[in-house]
Amino acid sequence: MHPRLAPGGARTLTVHMPRSLAASADIAYTIRRSTRARRVRVNVHAHSGVEVVLPAGAPERAAAAAIVELRPWIERRLEDVQGVLAQIAERGATVPYLGTTLSLQPQLGRQRVHRRGESLLVPPGDPRPALERYYRRMARHEVAERLDRATAVAGTPYRDLVIRAQRTRWASCSAAGRMSFNWRLLLAPESVLDYVVWHEVCHLQVLDHSPRFWALLERHWPGYRQDRDWLRRHGATLVL
Repeated sequence: MHPRLAPGGARTLTVHMPRSLAASADIAYTIRRSTRARRVRVNVHAHSGVEVVLPAGAPERAAAAAIVELRPWIERRLEDVQGVLAQIAERGATVPYLGTTLSLQPQLGRQRVHRRGESLLVPPGDPRPALERYYRRMARHEVAERLDRATAVAGTPYRDLVIRAQRTRWASCSAAGRMSFNWRLLLAPESVLDYVVWHEVCHLQVLDHSPRFWALLERHWPGYRQDRDWLRRHGATLVL
């Protein structure tokens, strides 16, 4: 697996079947099968709830067993989710953009988002699809500019850049130098995006997360721990 920077919120375990699965009944969850999964994994997403990922050959009852075994952790995560949703609700008619706050101004007849000063002119109704397209366009510009600058300093060119909407990762770097970044990073403070860029640029030299990698990252981005911790704490709020 190539190095990737991913949001938290998952637990893996080897399931030991309990005598009774009734205790899982009051925690709603969905099941997703994965041919890549080797163990049962439980994810708690702020916006889609509890998900159990099962290996292809695992029985469905293993999902209920996982809910029982990880119940205390799941309940703590669900409490955190309520705080995440409250933070998002507090935005009102605004969106974050690299540490600034932009107000949303609906405009009749508009289909494409346009920035005017500290405001975004958006389509009336639900502007989220148009906003995502805007953030994707801007992500290519913001990330490419930083990548070009960082790789010039590091002396390690990359091959190409893709902007995605991954649910489980912030960025990745392949062995061939292909870079992938999540557009939602533009909802974070600017230093967090800079950190993620440098994280992936360092993977152009060191593909793993060995001590050598972290030493290289600290040399190029000394404050990486603070930005990494911010992303871990607040990553779930980076949605429109």
